[in-house]
Amino acid sequence: MIMSLTTGVHHIGLAVSKLEESAEFFTKLLGWEEVKRREDYPAIFVKDESIMITLWKTQTEEPVNFDRKLNVGLHHLALRVKSKEKLFQLHDLLQANGIEIEFEPTLLRGGPSMHMMCYEPSGIRIEFHYSE
Repeated sequence: MIMSLTTGVHHIGLAVSKLEESAEFFTKLLGWEEVKRREDYPAIFVKDESIMITLWKTQTEEPVNFDRKLNVGLHHLALRVKSKEKLFQLHDLLQANGIEIEFEPTLLRGGPSMHMMCYEPSGIRIEFHYSE
C-alpha cells in the first residue's frame, strides 16, 4: 500500500462574483472568522475551526454559470455541522436570510446521517452534512 504524501486540506480557493456577499455568507451567517484581505488581487480569507477558504473576486459580475453535469470543476463544497439540531437551525437561518436552498435537511442514504444543499451568494453549491 502506498503511504499518503499529504495530510489534509490546508485551504480551498473559490472564485466568486460577489466577494463581499460571499464573505458575509461565511462570516455573518456561518460564524466564520475573516482572517485576511487582499486588495491587489481582490480576495477575502475566512476560516472556521478546521479549514480556511480563500474567496477570490472574478473580473466580471456576470460569470459563466457552472454546470456540474457538463463542466470539470468543483461540484460542491461539503461542510460538517455538529448536530442534527444545528443542521435544522442552519437551514432556518439561511432561509430567513434569502439564501437559495436546493433541498432542506434530509436523510442521507436512509440515515442516520443528514444533509442539505444551498447556494452561497455567488452561486457555489454548499452542502451541510451531519453524521452520527
